[in-house]
Amino acid sequence: MQNSPFVSIRLLLQTANRWLLKTPERALNQAYIAALKIKALEDTHFGGGLISARTGNHSKSAQSYFEGELEKYLDVIKLRLIEFRASSSIVRLSKSVTDIQAETTNLSELSDQSANLSENTIEIESRNITSSISSSEQILQKLRFVDETVARYQDIAVQPNQAVQPNQSVQLQLNSNSKHEDLAKPVSQSLTQKTGVLPRSILETADRIKRELDPAAEQTVMQDFRRSKSRTVISLRFILLLILIPLLVQQVSKTFVIGPLIDQVRVGEQSQIFLNVELEEEALSELQRYEQRLRFEILIGRAPPIGDAEIVAKVQEKAAEIEQQYRNLGSDAIKNVFADLLALAAFAGVIMTSRREIAILKTFMDQLVYGLSDSAKAFVIILLTDIFVGFHSPHGWEVLLEGLSRHFGLPANRDFIFLFIATFPVILDTIFKYWIFRYLNRVSPSAVATYRNMNE
Repeated sequence: MQNSPFVSIRLLLQTANRWLLKTPERALNQAYIAALKIKALEDTHFGGGLISARTGNHSKSAQSYFEGELEKYLDVIKLRLIEFRASSSIVRLSKSVTDIQAETTNLSELSDQSANLSENTIEIESRNITSSISSSEQILQKLRFVDETVARYQDIAVQPNQAVQPNQSVQLQLNSNSKHEDLAKPVSQSLTQKTGVLPRSILETADRIKRELDPAAEQTVMQDFRRSKSRTVISLRFILLLILIPLLVQQVSKTFVIGPLIDQVRVGEQSQIFLNVELEEEALSELQRYEQRLRFEILIGRAPPIGDAEIVAKVQEKAAEIEQQYRNLGSDAIKNVFADLLALAAFAGVIMTSRREIAILKTFMDQLVYGLSDSAKAFVIILLTDIFVGFHSPHGWEVLLEGLSRHFGLPANRDFIFLFIATFPVILDTIFKYWIFRYLNRVSPSAVATYRNMNE
């Protein structure tokens, strides 16, 4: 019975190892199936050509559906190829280490058996080598087919008369330069306008009248609307991914991976109960209050009178309960450290693989911030500055840092907290003021004037 946890962990590790060894093949097969589905759509509905409005003669709804399917399959291919490369590297490294260990431990046995190899054994080995070569050829063929499928859609640009527009995120993800610049163009132009001889409002009015008189004005407005819609969808989806993926990684790893390992290591009486002195003081204070409350209730008649031996027994039960409580608290703190590191790695992975989405998100945020009215801009600036660098902000920073220390099982260092409060809000305040002076004062002087009046 004592070895059952270790047996369970060994079985779990063996299952995970088998799953990891099959991951490259599984990921490549899924990417290959997605590429085959794209090829089937091309052959069935677009005469073997690319999935676009130029090669197909479909309605807007049908074209939108095909573009959505294309986006889905290309996303699957992208994710599965990343999974294939990463898992292949891990499996290759694991196999190299295993082969070296096997060669060092079984070299003498192999040398003895090599002299007694039968013809059947040689035939089996040759079949294994042949099947390994054929498997490698299949992998190369699948990779070649997947790469060719993705390459056909790398340089497709959205045409002005393109019928499909609801799923513009497909083209945004496939065109890293041309479409990307189109999405950022409306905001970047408004942010880089310089002060001229005439007031900017007069120039903007003249430019608006010129655009409205343009014969292609309606088409331009529709294109701008579709770009704005695509920018909004991609930005909101990317923000959700930045929030959900680290949270899911943190919770899943803490519950199913790190949690059982930490609980197994810290089981027993030899593990440390308290991670720091503050937790120990809290536990002792709680036990002392329990004993004093028990004696007080006996003295005032709320509890039946009992002897000292029974009081000691009750206190011992409470002490065992407090011990288990703070042991679990220490285990949770250790789990939080490793789980948060994995969540941070997941967040960094999302950032590193989403440079295109980051640029689109920056454009979206610029349009959102600079599109506010002057009073709204001033309100947001005052709200943020008062929260983070205002008069009452030190209390919030103190609570935040103490909670963070407790989350990781660390004692709250008062000197570090006070030093942080004395420096970090000052740096934030400097950044706010520089942004107001450098950017907002140039783009929206009236918002700066409104901010100063409201702040006074």
